[in-house]
Amino acid sequence: MEKDEVKKVVKKFYKDIVIHGSTSCCCSNSDCDDETLNKKIAQSVGYSDEEINSASDANLGLGCGNPVAMGNIKEGDVVLDLGSGAGFDCFLASKKTGAIGKVIGVDITQEMIDRAKQNAIKFKYENIEFRLGDIEKLPVENDSIDVIISNCVINLAPDKSKVFKEAYRVLKKGGKAYVSDIVLLQDLSEEIKNDEYLIGGCVGGAILKDEYIKCAESAGLKIKILSEDKEISKRQYEGLPLESLKIEATK
Repeated sequence: MEKDEVKKVVKKFYKDIVIHGSTSCCCSNSDCDDETLNKKIAQSVGYSDEEINSASDANLGLGCGNPVAMGNIKEGDVVLDLGSGAGFDCFLASKKTGAIGKVIGVDITQEMIDRAKQNAIKFKYENIEFRLGDIEKLPVENDSIDVIISNCVINLAPDKSKVFKEAYRVLKKGGKAYVSDIVLLQDLSEEIKNDEYLIGGCVGGAILKDEYIKCAESAGLKIKILSEDKEISKRQYEGLPLESLKIEATK
């Protein structure tokens, strides 16, 4: 499938989640629009009940880790969320940056941006800005970000190398990215790679773990593997050969 077509598939998939409450990327269950199941998914990938309850409307059950907990976000930091969705991780990050810091969420789907802005008003967050944009070409200035977070999103981008190059560009020197993402442990069939549901569902566009790390390192980032969750395959992906990889990437 061509790159532009992949992006159209991804946009439609996440637009449908906002409008219809359809299945999230980290669940194959047909009841994924259920708030209780979204909470269970969030708990299973590392969110506390306190974190979930603090912004429950923004938790769509779309993550495969908790990058905010992984990241050493400090008061005053400028944080960028790649693929911010309904704003869940942005809201958690904003509690750490405080009023003197700032959080920027970037998402490719207008409907997600609109939902995130609504949630920000509802939860009274004033230090967050949501921008419509492509993570392969970020609407963010050079050398302006202290910490990048991203949760189960880079797998959706057709060109992972561009994403990591953009991450390197916008990070300040010494800045860090904390990423939780789906990577493959062995290659998948062409049928799976071209299945629109699986592309939107974080599987079809995923690449092999070693290739993923190479993309990040080739962009100039120093990579440290924080953890690997292989059990997520059994919990949420029907045993497909994949894992949730958690990395720290430093400029």
